[in-house]
Amino acid sequence: MRKPALIVAVLACLAAAPVLAASDCILDHCADQRPDAPAQAGESQGKPSGQSSGGSSFWRGWGRNDRAQPRGASRAGDFDFYVLSLSWSPSFCQNGGASRSRRQCASGANPGFVVHGLWPQYARGYPSDCRADGFVSGSALARTRGLYPDEGLARYEWRKHGTCSGKDPIGYFADVRAAYDSVTVPSAFSAPQQDQNLSPLDIQRAFIDANPRLRPGMMAVACQRGVLQEVRICLSRDLRDFVACPEVARQACHSQSITVPAGF
Repeated sequence: MRKPALIVAVLACLAAAPVLAASDCILDHCADQRPDAPAQAGESQGKPSGQSSGGSSFWRGWGRNDRAQPRGASRAGDFDFYVLSLSWSPSFCQNGGASRSRRQCASGANPGFVVHGLWPQYARGYPSDCRADGFVSGSALARTRGLYPDEGLARYEWRKHGTCSGKDPIGYFADVRAAYDSVTVPSAFSAPQQDQNLSPLDIQRAFIDANPRLRPGMMAVACQRGVLQEVRICLSRDLRDFVACPEVARQACHSQSITVPAGF
């Protein structure tokens, strides 16, 4: 018996639809990268890690899916919690970043985890680009030293995410520093001298051991092509507590083992 033409067409469309792999990232366009976004060295890369110029180039090539959509309009100050994204700099440098961000990837620099961004987040999805005016003054950028790998990434992160915080650049970057200072990076990730093969669960446990109030379900380890990409930790709006974030946690890397590259 022939199937009606409509059913056949529907089945054909379903068969052609892409399957979301466990390693695909949906948050922040896989590290702040849309096809039309400027590349930085880190965002040079777009910059995740010490980049140079302007957008988020660290992330070009880490992932290309853009599935998370904001819940409603993107209005400044309208969000549920923050996601602090800490990028593993050696991964960026070994994935072509060395030619785009010489300072970050210089021999002996080995910065380890660096701030990729502090992202206002909804329980489902996230707001972005909440204001047309993305200007950042020199005095505001001065407060980002020691946080982002370079000023280009700081500017990009302000335009895309900081404008949704409801604060001005100085206030937002003060929150980035407070968030970064609230998280203890495990000593095992302090300038490792050789590559390590770890499971994402091993990395999560190390962060939980180093941060007593952190629990499973409050963070995610992200990987790409079998390599550690970043660690995302969920924080309350006032940055005083870690918070549960099911959607973020669900997008964690599901590989059995991933490579954690050593620095240069």
